[in-house]
Amino acid sequence: MDDFPIVLGINRSQDASICLMQGSHLAWAIQKERLTRRKHHWGKPGDLRDHYSPRLPGLDRPVDIVVECFPLEEEVRQLPLYEEELAATLRLAHGARRARISHHMAHLYSVFHPSAFEEAAVMVIDGQGSPVADFTEHWSGASQTPGDWREVSSFYTASRAGGVNCIGKQVWDRDDERLVGLGMFYFLLTQAIFPGEGNEGKVMGLAPYGDPDALGLPLLSVEGMAVGIPQAWRSLLRERKRFRFGSVDARFTDCANLAAAGQRAFEEALLGLAHWLYRETGAEHLCFAGGTALNCSANARLLRETPFRRVFLPPAPGDAGTALGCAVYGLAEVAGQCCDFRWSADYLGPPPQLADIEAALEGAGKGENAFVIEQPRGRDALCARMLDLLCSGRVVGLYQGRSEFGPRALGHRSILADPRRDCVRDWINARVKGREWFCPLSPVVPEERAPAYFDLSGPSPFMQFAAPVRPEIAPMLPAITHVDGTARPQTVSPSDDPLLRALLAGFEVRTGVPVLLNTSFNGHDEPIVETPFEAVAAFRQMPLHALAMPPFLVTKRREPELPA
Repeated sequence: MDDFPIVLGINRSQDASICLMQGSHLAWAIQKERLTRRKHHWGKPGDLRDHYSPRLPGLDRPVDIVVECFPLEEEVRQLPLYEEELAATLRLAHGARRARISHHMAHLYSVFHPSAFEEAAVMVIDGQGSPVADFTEHWSGASQTPGDWREVSSFYTASRAGGVNCIGKQVWDRDDERLVGLGMFYFLLTQAIFPGEGNEGKVMGLAPYGDPDALGLPLLSVEGMAVGIPQAWRSLLRERKRFRFGSVDARFTDCANLAAAGQRAFEEALLGLAHWLYRETGAEHLCFAGGTALNCSANARLLRETPFRRVFLPPAPGDAGTALGCAVYGLAEVAGQCCDFRWSADYLGPPPQLADIEAALEGAGKGENAFVIEQPRGRDALCARMLDLLCSGRVVGLYQGRSEFGPRALGHRSILADPRRDCVRDWINARVKGREWFCPLSPVVPEERAPAYFDLSGPSPFMQFAAPVRPEIAPMLPAITHVDGTARPQTVSPSDDPLLRALLAGFEVRTGVPVLLNTSFNGHDEPIVETPFEAVAAFRQMPLHALAMPPFLVTKRREPELPA
């Protein structure tokens, strides 16, 4: 092994993912769903052979370290199949080393080591993690020898000089029907209103339409690190017909009231855990990961209402981010090297090639549903054409560079529009995204201009915190202002993406507003587009007016109707 070992991190769970590092250089990280086009696709034996190796560069090189995480026993039972796959698919270097780590340990290494902090308290909260094997750590949830226990939350202190120390875990016995934990609570809440996977964001968007007191539900019980779900909640969440959004038996008011009560209970419990962690550690800074860290409304309260000076969340805090955590663990703990990778950007997908963009557009200018393909001379000319379209009320897809690893589109796989037009939000939700009318859409804004428009306490480059839109500004930006007066902004610093910066500056020159509407480039129940071919196919299917794929701008000879 040389001074820059090649490290492969693989998450075999829900939202399966893979990450390749050479030393501290992160070559790429990507979710399986972006390759298979199946949302939240689980990891399975054969992924390396069937999906990763044929599509991702660098896997033909000798790999020095492989680190994997398996959250559930069902996956662990298949270890022999994974072992065979690694041996048959990868070129393992002489003396290659391998490790398997727990789900929460992978979350921990995905958030602390790539943060800017020298030391911090770390909080990992999700639905249920790995079986708990090491009970030398402090833990909460049992008074006798544990059986089939699962970690639902973990709390640590972490230091670059002193390493990692677990100060507590809440665990759940799978034989106990009484579910516990904050992540499990929000999962059950979501399932009561919206079936399927990955709909927690819909609950968060619906909550401001409801009254949190209307159903008379209590807050969750919080004792130290342990969160319990009261009987009143457990009983009500079984009433699926009453609260299943869109069903004939459910009223919108009831659905919204349940979402509001659940969101408030979640936020208050999260604050309780954060205050407990601060009292235990006295740390200045907090790192937060796990699926619950995608709740931007709650995250904003962590910033405002806890004693921590700074709060860091990775752009991929959910299960997908654990592949990166596995790779970082391999570098730091297996190779014993300092990890210099930092979450300064989320553009971690493998870079697309110009030849692939040209191939995706080949022949698109012919036929009944032909495209008009332009190649403006340089970035400024491309921006000018995009601004012409945006200022005239048209909606533009943007495909450029490496894709975002996390679930938020941050200007590389985005749909952009004019936030001053109220009808744009409803039109995108109904016609483009095919989702519920109440779902909010997000703004993107230059970092230095953000305080004039949003009540933000600092930069928000990964769209992770809800912030009040300033009252005098909200009427000017109806398409990105939610019913509660908040938005989830993405701030773009002067050193960030130059095309986004140029678009925002040009939009302000033309309209007086340095803000654009930004939502992810994907159709209903589809992952965000990954390849140029997928971007062109999505553009053909959606009623978008233009697609910017630098150096090209693509429009339709038969233009769709304008938002109205």
